Amino acid sequence: MRIVTLEEHISFPEMADKIPKEALGGFGQSAAMQRIAPKLADITGERLKSMDENGISMQVLSVDSSGANLLNPEQGPAFATQYNDLIAERIAGFEHRFTAFAHLPMTAPLAAADELERAVKEYHFRGAMIRGLTQDKFLDQPEFAPIFERAEKLDVPIYLHPGLPPKGIADIYYSGLPNHSGMAEALACYGWGWHSETALHVLRLLFSGIFDKYPKLKLIIGHMGEMLPMMMARSEKAFKPGNGGANQRTLTDTFHQQVHITTSGFFTQPPLKIALDTFGIDNIMFSVDYPFSTNEMGIEFLNAIDLPNEQVAKIAHGNADKLLNLKI
Repeated sequence: MRIVTLEEHISFPEMADKIPKEALGGFGQSAAMQRIAPKLADITGERLKSMDENGISMQVLSVDSSGANLLNPEQGPAFATQYNDLIAERIAGFEHRFTAFAHLPMTAPLAAADELERAVKEYHFRGAMIRGLTQDKFLDQPEFAPIFERAEKLDVPIYLHPGLPPKGIADIYYSGLPNHSGMAEALACYGWGWHSETALHVLRLLFSGIFDKYPKLKLIIGHMGEMLPMMMARSEKAFKPGNGGANQRTLTDTFHQQVHITTSGFFTQPPLKIALDTFGIDNIMFSVDYPFSTNEMGIEFLNAIDLPNEQVAKIAHGNADKLLNLKI
């Protein structure tokens, strides 16, 4: 069976070294992150070998850092352009195994829209990945409109991935913890914090009417829906049209029509069941979150899904092929 995974990360040292350490706020510097750095830098070596061994047909690559998001509007565009050029250069000749989401200079929204268009038209990238907040701002702010407009025009999705917590949030929520290496990072990021922040981000886009303003916009979120499936029924009541928000449609209708989720890093069946019950079979796509999760873990999970073969195929590749216009 064809298998496509689309939250699979890369980080090139020569680009990561251009980000000022102080901009990272102490996050992403743990010993564990340093150990995994070689896997992030690799594409056609160990990564491709692991894909072959586990039957993975294609990875959609994305930059594993806020990157240009942490640079000013003058520096960000050139940084993002160079990153996208490098990605295209390193997957050349392997386009049947790799494609990518564009890295965008979010501190310069119009330049970000232009870079999205360039990456899609020149390199056939499949959309863009945006990581969290930009200068402490959510994407519902008017300045980010050019990015949504361009994504609609190009008919490509935006993958909203968690990002580093803003300093004010980190200082309040994730400081004063026991002196244990990596504890603050785990709580702030992959252990809890950034999943709840991404859910909040999506709800803000709903409540502010972004999905209605851009009805052809397609949004992808990872990690089995970033806590939203569990909260769907309760959030549905809170965000009914007419409850004070700008949304014209119900949460469920909006999510079914415009929001897609991936399984990245979630490899047990109960979260999948609630995702199926809320988002539905047509809105779920398989992903691994490589190299932070292993392809072996992902494939074991995929093989254990107790659904008819045609539905498993939708999760494994069909939905992604359709959404990303992947040519088979």
